[in-house]
Amino acid sequence: MTLASLETVRSFLAEEYGLAVVSTVQADGAVLSTVTNCGVIDHPVTDEPRVAFVSLGGAARLRHIRSGSPVTAAIRRGWNWVGVTGEAELIGPSDNAFELDPDRIRLLLRGIFTAAGGQHDDWETYDRTMCDQARTAVLITPTRIIGNI
Repeated sequence: MTLASLETVRSFLAEEYGLAVVSTVQADGAVLSTVTNCGVIDHPVTDEPRVAFVSLGGAARLRHIRSGSPVTAAIRRGWNWVGVTGEAELIGPSDNAFELDPDRIRLLLRGIFTAAGGQHDDWETYDRTMCDQARTAVLITPTRIIGNI
């Protein structure tokens, strides 16, 4: 097992569409894992790199993160893998500790989507959908990065 940097994780995610298994811990101690797209972006306030993904506003994983659950994003490409674990910050309509204006949140969600390999032909529709679904940015501050890359 090797320790990787976030730049290595960024390159690894870019090999495909950023698909990862994201895990959080529920109140009863059970692990909840889901599949989502993620990428590495710079934090909108600190400019430090973070592994990030966008979550549906009512997702259980957001409740777990709000309760203090660590987050792990596990990425696999063939026989190679990397796992990034840490605390996460939430930035969205219900979680805006940095008091970002709606336009900065809109651009943050777009930035995460494109960092995860996403493309869109109609950004206005994308923005409207993100708003209607109360989508929230999840930014993982890594405390551990392990893998075989």
